[in-house]
Amino acid sequence: MRYKRFIQKIHTTSFLFGPRGTGKSTWLKGAYPQAAYIDMLNSETFRYYSAFPERVLRILDDYPQKKYFIIDEVQKTPDILSNLHGFIEDHKDIFFILTGSSSRKLKTKGVDLLAGRALLKTFHPFMASELGNDFDIDKALTLGMVPLVLTSSAPLETQKSYINLYLNEEVKEEGLTRNVGNFARFLEVISFSQGSVLNLSEISRDSAVKRNTVDSYVSILEDLLIAVRLPVFSHRAKRELISSRKFYFFDCGVFQGIRPKGPLEDVASLRGTALETLVMQHLRAWIEYSGKDMHLYFWRTRGGSEVDFIIYGEDTFFAFKVKNTQNPRAKDTSGLRTFGQDYPQAHLVLLYRGKEKKRRDGVDWIPVERFLRSLSPDMLMQDICASDS
Repeated sequence: MRYKRFIQKIHTTSFLFGPRGTGKSTWLKGAYPQAAYIDMLNSETFRYYSAFPERVLRILDDYPQKKYFIIDEVQKTPDILSNLHGFIEDHKDIFFILTGSSSRKLKTKGVDLLAGRALLKTFHPFMASELGNDFDIDKALTLGMVPLVLTSSAPLETQKSYINLYLNEEVKEEGLTRNVGNFARFLEVISFSQGSVLNLSEISRDSAVKRNTVDSYVSILEDLLIAVRLPVFSHRAKRELISSRKFYFFDCGVFQGIRPKGPLEDVASLRGTALETLVMQHLRAWIEYSGKDMHLYFWRTRGGSEVDFIIYGEDTFFAFKVKNTQNPRAKDTSGLRTFGQDYPQAHLVLLYRGKEKKRRDGVDWIPVERFLRSLSPDMLMQDICASDS
């Protein structure tokens, strides 16, 4: 079944980045059936353009009558971008959509993303509201929301293959690390830091990898678009805050697939981390697809008060705590209430596994499944949180 994605059609030259398997190519082929499609994962096409990147200047001869050109996985041949600078200026009626699942080669080669001539957009895994009645929160917490995995007839096997091929082979193929074994150990160890502030020294010790190498590995994960580090919200701070960022794999299913499991695992804690990740990836997608100037943060004081997520923008200020329980306790909202003391303008929300929407001590308690199903980029956050649908 094909689901309608929330991302809006693109009508100007743009980069469209997103992890492998999130559905970029499928969406583009459906949204632009008449566009010329140039797939750099095709070995013949790759050889043609990598041998002589200037061949991209012949594109109107190779594809006459075309107005839209899609170059898929452009990071495979980043040198063609330097040839597109003048071409785009001279052909303002021609539009390129340049997709990529890694920004590392573009950055390392000093490419400046066409010096502002192209917009930058991001493609995310499914949102619950894109799946409609097919969304199953318990299934999502195990498998995640990556379309390649979620729509597979053998999702668990596909999840394993995705991690092995994408995380390990992509790293090996791009020559990002000389020691794949070190990187594989690092991946397992850093999975225990999901939803936590990174301690690079601890990760270095536990994975037997040098600290500066660990730092570079984290950057690799970010450049491959499979991890994100959230900054601390520090606007007009009234308390002493930590300065380190919080780490997440981009999808809760990817996290679950990487995280080693055994009889000593705290299953409830693992499930709670997965739920927090599921909310995080939805908030990131909602911000991107809304098209407004908003940013995602977290908040933690040196005294230990914490809020999982802050959305801050011109007309949006929300603080979220995520709890994988049907019966939260008063202390579960203490971080929100402390944040509310410093920022009375903020809307405080507890997302929990219960069924009832209610308000206690200035905090809105919202069932997390209802919240995720209601989260749509054409709605304001205040309307989503107020909705009883």
